[in-house]
Amino acid sequence: MGVVKRRQYDSEFKRQAVKLCLEDGKTVSEVADHLGINRDLLYHWRKQMQEKGELAFPGNGKQLLTSEQQRIKDLEKKLKDVEMERDILKKALAIFSQT
Repeated sequence: MGVVKRRQYDSEFKRQAVKLCLEDGKTVSEVADHLGINRDLLYHWRKQMQEKGELAFPGNGKQLLTSEQQRIKDLEKKLKDVEMERDILKKALAIFSQT
C-alpha cells in the first residue's frame, strides 16, 4: 500500500475559503464541495478565523503573535540569556577565588 500524503493549504487559500462561505451566502458544504475539501476542515478554519482573526493560519505550526506578545517573548529570551551569563560568571568567580 502507498502512503497517503496529507494535503497542505496555505493561509491565503484558507482565508479565501472562509470568506467564500461567509460573504457569498453559500453553505459550508457547497463551498467545501466546490473546493474539493472536507466540510469539517472548512468549519475548523472558520472557527479559527472567528477566534484569532488576522492571526489565524500562521503556517508550519508557528503561532503569530501581536507586536506586544512578540516583545514579551523577546524580553523573556533576553532575560534567560542574561541569567545564564550571570550563573556562568558566578561559577567562574567561585573557581578563581579558590586558588
